[in-house]
Amino acid sequence: MKPVLHIDSENRSIITAMTGASGAAYGLRLIQRLAEAGVEQHLLLSKAARVVLKQEADIDLPEQTELATSVLAQHLNVSSQHLHNYALEDWFSPTASGSAGIKQMVIIPCSMGTMARIAGGMSDNLIERAADVILKEKRQLIIVPRETPLSSIHLENMLKLSHMGTHIIPAMPGFYHKPETIDEIIDFIVNRVLDHLNLCNPEAKKWGV
Repeated sequence: MKPVLHIDSENRSIITAMTGASGAAYGLRLIQRLAEAGVEQHLLLSKAARVVLKQEADIDLPEQTELATSVLAQHLNVSSQHLHNYALEDWFSPTASGSAGIKQMVIIPCSMGTMARIAGGMSDNLIERAADVILKEKRQLIIVPRETPLSSIHLENMLKLSHMGTHIIPAMPGFYHKPETIDEIIDFIVNRVLDHLNLCNPEAKKWGV
C-alpha cells in the first residue's frame, strides 16, 4: 500500500502557486500529493505557468477557473474537492488577505521574475500579493526556484528573501537515494518541500536511515 501523508490538522490549508519557470512536474507532483492527503489547496497559476504546463506536460488549461481545476484534477487522477483555483485578478480571494488565516504558501516552480517582484514588495497579481501577505504576517513562504546559471541579481534576491524568513528549496535533486526514474528525481524535491511544510511523509527516504 502506498504511504500517505499524515495531516496534523483537519483545517490544513496551503497556497500552491506555479509560475513560468521550467519544472512544471514539481508543481504538479506537489499538488497531487497534497490532494491525495485531503489538504485544502488554493491554486494560483500564472499565465507563463500555463504556457509551461502545455509545453512540458501537454496540459492545456481552460481560462475558466473551475474548468481548469477539473482538467488538472483529471490529469493528476485526484479529486477536485479540495482544490480551489483563482484568477490572478481575483482580489476577493482568501489568498489576498491575512485575515483569511492561511499560514503556508509554496511557489513551485518559482521563476526569477516572480522571485524578484516578491523580494521588491510588488503585488501586481494574486501570486505576488499572496506572497506579500504571507511575509507581512510572518507566516511560512517556500519557494522552489529553477534557473541556471544564477546571476548576482538572482542570488541577491534569494538572500533578501532568506533574511525575511523564506524557505528556499532550489530544484537541485540529490542522488544518494539512487533514483531509477525521473519520478524519483522529482519526488526528491517534492519530499523536501513536504518536510518543510511539517507534514509527516513516510515516502521520503532519509539520510542514514
